[in-house]
Amino acid sequence: MDSSRTRCCILLLVLFGISIQYQCSASGIDTNQAVLLFVNASEASARKIPDTLFGIFFEEINHAGAGGLWAELVSNRGFESGGSFVPSIIEPWAIIGDDSSVIVSTDLSSCFVRNKVALRVQVLCDIEGANICPGGGVGVYNPGFWGMNIEQGKRYKLVFYVRSEESINLSVALTGSNGLKKLATTTVVAANVSNWTKVLVLLEAEGTDPNSRLELRSTTKGVIWFDQVSLMPLDTYNGNGFRNDLFGMLKDLKPAFLRFPGGCFVEGDYLRNAFRWKETIGPWEERPGHYGDKWKYWTDDGLGHFEFLQLAEDLRALPVWVFNNGISHNDQVDTSSVLPFVEDILDGLEFARGAPNSRWGLVRAAMGHPEPFDLRYVAIGNEDCNKPYYLGNYLKFYSAIKEAYPDIKIISNCDGSSKALDHPADLYDFHIYTSASYMFNNANHFDGAPRSGPKAFISEYAAHDDAGNGNLLAALGEAGFLIGVEKNSDVIEMASYAPLFSNTNDWGWKADAIVFDSSQAYGIPSYWMQHLFKESNGATLLNSTLQANPSNSLIASAITWRNETDKNEYLRIKVDIFLTVIISALKTYTI
Repeated sequence: MDSSRTRCCILLLVLFGISIQYQCSASGIDTNQAVLLFVNASEASARKIPDTLFGIFFEEINHAGAGGLWAELVSNRGFESGGSFVPSIIEPWAIIGDDSSVIVSTDLSSCFVRNKVALRVQVLCDIEGANICPGGGVGVYNPGFWGMNIEQGKRYKLVFYVRSEESINLSVALTGSNGLKKLATTTVVAANVSNWTKVLVLLEAEGTDPNSRLELRSTTKGVIWFDQVSLMPLDTYNGNGFRNDLFGMLKDLKPAFLRFPGGCFVEGDYLRNAFRWKETIGPWEERPGHYGDKWKYWTDDGLGHFEFLQLAEDLRALPVWVFNNGISHNDQVDTSSVLPFVEDILDGLEFARGAPNSRWGLVRAAMGHPEPFDLRYVAIGNEDCNKPYYLGNYLKFYSAIKEAYPDIKIISNCDGSSKALDHPADLYDFHIYTSASYMFNNANHFDGAPRSGPKAFISEYAAHDDAGNGNLLAALGEAGFLIGVEKNSDVIEMASYAPLFSNTNDWGWKADAIVFDSSQAYGIPSYWMQHLFKESNGATLLNSTLQANPSNSLIASAITWRNETDKNEYLRIKVDIFLTVIISALKTYTI
């Protein structure tokens, strides 16, 4: 039927009821009840849900980006993860050969100013003579992030920088995890590489192995330096560097916004390890990378400020930038000294929104995006409300941003759901990690929130306590909470689950919406639960009433939404039945 007829039918059925039966049986409980849900479909009682209500939150945790969404296959590509001092640890790089044939070390001879560490490979053996190199040669290999996923027929771009006083004859290969099976090979021969030289090679895989590795070998005596070794599949989303399957799972959620890049990742345990946007832009070879001390691993920052903005654009989601406000978990800058941080963030806003001929807009344009990004939201810090310098620092940022960009909505870390904030803000942040039952029972938390003033941004929610690796119990608790979010969407502007991703090899936080390894991914029940709410953005909330006993184990909502594919309008009813003894079901009806 066409959309106008659908709407007409809804208006004719101004008030209707749905009868639901549920049964609970456990020790001491024997209940069989009928429940009535009344939905008022009149326009007078309806209310539009914000277009921005449900989105996603990306944090670099659990190797969500490095070794995950960001498709770079080489781990520690610049040999910097051991620090800027040499000799340094080069893991997961490993040596091919023994001490009699090759010596591998690091020095500070790189041509890149902000990441000076380079890999020095001294080949002691030769193609002939007393010390002949073993078959295939000696050198180094990189297994990626717990294995590189190499797929037959696909092409991969290998880039590395090399230097040697002698001519080079390098064997480059993608192999199985033990180095025996060759999936792709080529040879790099050069006579004059006394200065750092960029090498670009395209490799086409002749086999498949999710636990592959990259090898660089030589059979010629001499010293070879390597730096900035990158291997990327050519089939990333739109060529923008995002792993296709993981990106697809995000896009399927139809997120209205993308909050990035953290989280605690933004703060760091110490300010020296906080996310610095200026160190994550420009050519990837020149980015120094940094150690994320909160989640305890190195990131080369290939997924940087520009890429996050590009990710939001590719998802057709609004970017929400969370920036450091001079505060970490263990140290902070007092308000009298915070001005450099403020100026840095103003530069970051110009990078995102400035004209292509402005100072930082010019940098963005040089990276391939002359048009400004649609950045409308920023958050000043993360979970910093009660720290000594937060309010003073916040006001410095707030005033400067509003003066330069009065249209940008600014998010405070302080909870305004119970009482009014004592400082200006457009939104306030609200985080909730708890049990499934507490989450469900907090569906009405915002019923008493102030109906005027800043709106809520529930930027991190999860039934974390009893979710394990992800289960239906948690999803049902979260669904009940989100039904409450829908009902209070007059005072709630945004909501997002956390965390978003986890690599199975670095499960530092559980549960996570999407779980993956080098070649596979799946969504936990909490991920699929979010699919039930993805049509709510911009939908119409209908007034609904449940008649149930006990009513506190049931919650329901009703919306009408327009399908842009078939241009029809649909009625969707969600009913969440949550009992403390047994969980029955989350039922969704689409009419």
